[in-house]
Amino acid sequence: MPELRQSRVTKDWVIIATERAKRPDEFRLERQKKELPEHDMKCPFCPGNEHMTPAETLAFRSGLSTPNGPGWRLRVVPNKFSALVPTGSFQRHPVDGFYRRMDGIGIHEIIIESPQHNVSPATMPETQVEEIFLAYRERYNAIWKDGRFSMVIIFRNHGPSAGTSMEHPHSQLIATPIVPTHIRHLLEEAMRYFDDHGSCVFCDTVSVEKKVRKRIILEAENFLVYAPYASQSPFETIVMPKKHYACFGSISEQEARELANVVRVVLQQIHEKLNDPDYNLVIHTAPFKDANEDFYHWHVQILPRLATTAGFELGSGIHITTALPEESAKFLRIEKQ
Repeated sequence: MPELRQSRVTKDWVIIATERAKRPDEFRLERQKKELPEHDMKCPFCPGNEHMTPAETLAFRSGLSTPNGPGWRLRVVPNKFSALVPTGSFQRHPVDGFYRRMDGIGIHEIIIESPQHNVSPATMPETQVEEIFLAYRERYNAIWKDGRFSMVIIFRNHGPSAGTSMEHPHSQLIATPIVPTHIRHLLEEAMRYFDDHGSCVFCDTVSVEKKVRKRIILEAENFLVYAPYASQSPFETIVMPKKHYACFGSISEQEARELANVVRVVLQQIHEKLNDPDYNLVIHTAPFKDANEDFYHWHVQILPRLATTAGFELGSGIHITTALPEESAKFLRIEKQ
């Protein structure tokens, strides 16, 4: 019989369509992916084309290479086609006596993850993925110190179905002066749980998942990786820090390195067992003003794009999934690192 499951974190319901359920290996994509060159002369993110991007805000370089030239291992640059711009007015204005608007102020950066055009975190060496997460941490904290913005979202779109428009490995960071309604909802639900139970819903989730163990994919020293009980799509994966931090920027350098390795091995499993599906990776973190709260807990969400959102999902907000989270976790499970 189908199941309705509710998330303790979001209070959202999902339908586990067991009558339509597939075996985990049936989600493996049968396709031949395009072979990419190691270097593309037309790609603005490839070495030698640094003049095609805005000036870098951060770079990890080898030897005596100069800024905005070749010799880098990772670069962070403003998005040339930015959704938001860093200067303007923070004043909100009424429109038509009813609506509100303000200047589109924010920071939109590209993290160019590698000089190689044809790799991804699933195929990169460990040290390279570590530098990606160290760059996330450094830029996140620099924007926090800037003081003008409310929050930062760090995300990675892998493949066309996930919204990427560039083949070269990269992720993005956007800082906004407002806290989106979706984030407010998550914070309010977490606060409500804390008021009712006197504990963090994310910390309690870690305790429950460690106890039952059937949805765990990987347990590392400081992180637990699991398939959510109320997964919204096949193979949705959460990487949750065991230590309570509301804000991603609070993690240490060593924790950032461990996180990088954990994410890398999970992405390797997804890459190998599902034939490199498109996916979105998002770092969920509290707004800066809530950085020290006890009720929220930053985490990483990985969402493979193996299902299509249709009319029912759009109309109801209820996702239908044809994969049991327990079976998905078993399929991806990795021995302790």
